[in-house]
Amino acid sequence: MTLEQIGLPLLRAFDPETAHGLAIRALRAGLAPQPGPVTSARLATTVAGLHLPNPVGLAAGFDKNAQAVQPLLNAGFGFIEVGAATPRPQPGNPKPRLFRLSEDHAAINRFGFNNDGMEAIAKRLEAPRTGILGINLGANKDSADRAVDFATVLSRMAHLVDFATVNVSSPNTEKLRDLQGPAALSALLERVMAVRGTTPVFLKIAPDLTDQDIADIARVARDAGIQGIIATNTTLNRDGLTSPHRVQKGGLSGAPLMDRATEVLRQLYTETDGTIPLIGVGGIASGADAYAKIRAGASAVQLYTALVFHGIGLAARIARDLDALLQADGFAHVSAAIGADHT
Repeated sequence: MTLEQIGLPLLRAFDPETAHGLAIRALRAGLAPQPGPVTSARLATTVAGLHLPNPVGLAAGFDKNAQAVQPLLNAGFGFIEVGAATPRPQPGNPKPRLFRLSEDHAAINRFGFNNDGMEAIAKRLEAPRTGILGINLGANKDSADRAVDFATVLSRMAHLVDFATVNVSSPNTEKLRDLQGPAALSALLERVMAVRGTTPVFLKIAPDLTDQDIADIARVARDAGIQGIIATNTTLNRDGLTSPHRVQKGGLSGAPLMDRATEVLRQLYTETDGTIPLIGVGGIASGADAYAKIRAGASAVQLYTALVFHGIGLAARIARDLDALLQADGFAHVSAAIGADHT
């Protein structure tokens, strides 16, 4: 039995937020698997100019404050994303604000962009590292102009990261999702793109969108020159859940999100004609799940909630299983499978 197999049940004895903090400490102490990036000629790929050893990434939120960057890059991921970072530190919403829905292989959070602020996070990102890393851009809850906040964080971080993500899709900051409307989104992206330099900028969207919303976002993203779209963030939908925690407010992530997030991804691929790289997120817990996202149109994927139930070693297992699935279907390279279900 591995150390991780022993540690996971122990972590679940704690409340979820405490357990998460302990997991970050374990990573920093070298107590979690660190096989290095899993790669092969089939898995190594380029997305938005970023050369990835494999297309399996870590979603934002796991390492909000960039406290375990190199251990996470060594855990099998092809890339990781830290944050969200806001201009000023903020405590987020009152606890408890994270809930395990074990019966549903899911989680609900209402963190509210709790983080140490961009200055503290930037200082940690100044440390040497090996691997591809991005920053999720956030806005302070009391900000008078959230577009300015996004641009401020990017200006501070651009030279320290390989990509940045504009996060207008968290359901836990009041009216943040209003920025997904065409006019507001266009103005926001214009502000952000003006300060990015050469740093690729991605846009992270919600799953709770209409077909028209998705079409509008695709058009605005294309017009703004966005380098990638991450689909999707958490959902407010609670259909089909069985856990007693299903009544909690916040964003739902994990297995129940898989189908809807993949459908949004599929629609985005159609709306963009495959011209903008898409990163599939939501419900991924296996190589087969990652492969489904890729076939639906994703150039890469990210995971988070499944790590709560399966451990950090899941990243390497998904990458290896994805490699085997690609080989079994005769794909010489992962890029050849992107959008395969559309043909």
